[in-house]
Amino acid sequence: MKRILLLACILGAYTVGSFAQKTIGLDNWFNHETNAKTGKFFHYTWDDKEMSGFSQLGDLFKSRGAELKTIGKPNSQSMMGIDVYIIIDPDTIKENPTPNYVDAGDIKFLKKWVGKGGVLLFLTNDGPNCEFTHFNQLAKTFGFYFQPITLNPVINRDWEMAAETNLPDHPLFAGVNKIYMKEVAPIILSKSARPILKDGDHILIAETQFRKGYVLAVGDPWLYNEYIDHWMLPESFENLKAASNLVDLLLKKTGK
Repeated sequence: MKRILLLACILGAYTVGSFAQKTIGLDNWFNHETNAKTGKFFHYTWDDKEMSGFSQLGDLFKSRGAELKTIGKPNSQSMMGIDVYIIIDPDTIKENPTPNYVDAGDIKFLKKWVGKGGVLLFLTNDGPNCEFTHFNQLAKTFGFYFQPITLNPVINRDWEMAAETNLPDHPLFAGVNKIYMKEVAPIILSKSARPILKDGDHILIAETQFRKGYVLAVGDPWLYNEYIDHWMLPESFENLKAASNLVDLLLKKTGK
């Protein structure tokens, strides 16, 4: 009940329609997992309301008046009218026996789409749980390279092993003192990409302005239902507030 009330307070702090007419596309091509029991797509989808889903992040977007869509292979038809496009955790063969790898056509299309003003969010995963070989061909177009290693491993429920408290002065962390990021892939930067969140010498979150568009890169799925609120996390973690900031940041970038 506490979790529901807190989410309601966050949602209620904003007027529906304040970011009206924005459409948020969530990839279901590179991440294309099927639940063996139900036969339905799950894991980082808008419709998945279990701990594995992104329904709560979707609710934050909807509270700003945005519309949610699920995107197949990115092209001029599937991406028509999309303002923000989110790619999460591209499949490995373990997750999908016939994964849809990033190809040259995807890279060409998305480079052009972002260049015209699109807002792109990468949420990857740690090394064993994400396909990086093909995906990094896309990421490096914008100055990112995700390393296939694992930072912030957590043993049992020792939550503090994945705590990040040295948060920068950035809109993503306005009013946030502590977040949870478990099993993260660090990012190497090139071109004009710049770090947002660092842990020692490792970059966990980065961003770049690419022509008229914007790209934000995070080495973790980070804000899915399990860890967006206090479903699992102790009260000291503020992932929900960070998620609220993320939504506002992305929507504001669509107006640039």
